[in-house]
Amino acid sequence: MVGMGRPRSFDEHAVLAAATTAFTDLGYEATSVDDLLRATGLHRGSLYQAFGSKRGLFLAALRAHLPDPADPSGSARPGATAHRPSSGAADADDVVLLDLLLVAVLELAPRDDQVRALITRALADHGAPDAAALLLGRRLLARAHIDPAQPSREDPAP
Repeated sequence: MVGMGRPRSFDEHAVLAAATTAFTDLGYEATSVDDLLRATGLHRGSLYQAFGSKRGLFLAALRAHLPDPADPSGSARPGATAHRPSSGAADADDVVLLDLLLVAVLELAPRDDQVRALITRALADHGAPDAAALLLGRRLLARAHIDPAQPSREDPAP
């Protein structure tokens, strides 16, 4: 039969989790396809067959961490990090999503309408726009190992 592909021989949730880690550790641009192949254990052909491209894999990882729009409870898709509207502080379940959103905002959103739409949806799910912005800002500082509560110090000596 024409058009019949082989069934997937990998666990999609595990692949998306590994890709998520690669993207959040290195960023989108710095994560090469070879990095993704090593992280996921996929063969190049399988990655392209299943996701189409590095961008397709990133979008799949991001979508996997967003609530399923078909689920009225707002639950994340199976195998994704749990996600709930937040009261203003990121909990452990939101950290992965926030990291993916930061990568998306900083590296892809300026030139990718589809990514911008997913970010907009994710931020709306986090409640008020100011609360979502505050969460992203706090997470960005945490990723940079900056604690805004610490008193500022002089520039360290070279």
